[in-house]
Amino acid sequence: MAKKVRVLACGAIAKEILAVLEVDRLGHIELECLPAIWHAHPEKIVPGLEKAIAAARAEGIEDIFIGYADCGTGGMLDRLCARENVRRLEGPHCYSFFTGNAAFAERYDDDITAFYLTDFLARQFDAFVIEPLGLDRYPQLRDSYFGHYTKLVYLAQTDDPGLQQRAMAAAERLGLGYEYRFTGYGDLRSELAAAATP
Repeated sequence: MAKKVRVLACGAIAKEILAVLEVDRLGHIELECLPAIWHAHPEKIVPGLEKAIAAARAEGIEDIFIGYADCGTGGMLDRLCARENVRRLEGPHCYSFFTGNAAFAERYDDDITAFYLTDFLARQFDAFVIEPLGLDRYPQLRDSYFGHYTKLVYLAQTDDPGLQQRAMAAAERLGLGYEYRFTGYGDLRSELAAAATP
């Protein structure tokens, strides 16, 4: 029987992780999610993970995998991983590992002015973009936040016409061009497979 692995992950990728666990029959991996809104507050990620790692080890779980890329922690997450001897998702953020880190790096120059959405952010655009930036109350701030972007790139994990419509509407609301790219789960799938064999 495979040894239990605890994945401590961002709530914004919970649906995708669960889908991969089901498809690849990784039943010995259990998922624990931290608040998705920390996407907008990366300073909370490392302290939250420190507590979650300590709690997992108090339960006797030693095989822990961090379901975050760097995600704006400025290297603090890597220092935590080194201290705690745990691995994390490779890459700077979820846009990169969903695309595939190598493919994302290759497109970097072409996408320097891109604003990205994932399936989660397409679904939760108001709650995770508009409201935290205050654009629901002060729409005149749109150009202050998005004036240097030229396009919104929807990196789709699933082929969902409803989410495509939401992403197009988000691009229009921000005054940006729209580009759709189906990524599937990118590197997430191989990373979870590697985590499943500690």
